[in-house]
Amino acid sequence: MPQSADILASGQGWRVTDILCTAAAGDRPFEEAHADFCIAAVTRGTFRYRARQGTAVMAPGALLLGNAGTCFECGHEHGSGDRCLSFHFTPAYLQDILADTPGARRLGFDVPRLPPLEVLAPLLADAEAACVEHDRCALEEIGLRLAGTAIMLAADARPSRKPNRRDEQRVATAIRLIEDEAERPITLTELASSTATSSYHFLRIFRDIAGMTPHQFVLKTRLHRAALKLRHTDEPVSTVAYDTGFNDLSTFNRRFRRVMGEAPATYRARTALGNCK
Repeated sequence: MPQSADILASGQGWRVTDILCTAAAGDRPFEEAHADFCIAAVTRGTFRYRARQGTAVMAPGALLLGNAGTCFECGHEHGSGDRCLSFHFTPAYLQDILADTPGARRLGFDVPRLPPLEVLAPLLADAEAACVEHDRCALEEIGLRLAGTAIMLAADARPSRKPNRRDEQRVATAIRLIEDEAERPITLTELASSTATSSYHFLRIFRDIAGMTPHQFVLKTRLHRAALKLRHTDEPVSTVAYDTGFNDLSTFNRRFRRVMGEAPATYRARTALGNCK
């Protein structure tokens, strides 16, 4: 599969890789293997991930979960290309994290992915920012936090039913539309029409496959982009809000605080502090 892998940081038992896949829609997937345990945050695009734990459509904000020594396939029948920030851990390294993680029962993941959950939003914004900033110290810490969080969430996750290929295509089409145009108003009716389904059917299959509703996915996308803009630009908070699709500043402030845990201005001030590189 055509892809590039740039190792951003590594240490004893762990490494972080920025993986850019350029596979075209319809390219035949081939079998690969996870040498170590893998927790990969999808930052762009969609693809179909099939592993021993099951099959899932991966979308921005989701976490791909891979078990050491197992085979997997990634397919792009629903669209071209994707990008992931991939954290890899040796069994011994992950076992140490497991031992200090409440509720964790055994080493290994029983589900193929975690959907773009709200609880992951601050952590994934930190991860992508550290990737952009080439902040090795931050990536090491984020890897530990991400592993502990993924272990806890996966322990409580239930395997979902195997998705229908046609429904996968519909949801992937809608996700890519949202990725391209999240800054403008996008209605459920528009998304359903773009996939030639009724609004009710589309809402159901999107929630089943993506792990959240279309509206929640749009908000997640906007808040993630806003968080990165706050970290990497000096634009006023109001400009960041409007540029990422929020038409009301008070609504933006309220939603940002609820998901990210602090007000936009506070978040900017904290994340602008000096980095260890």
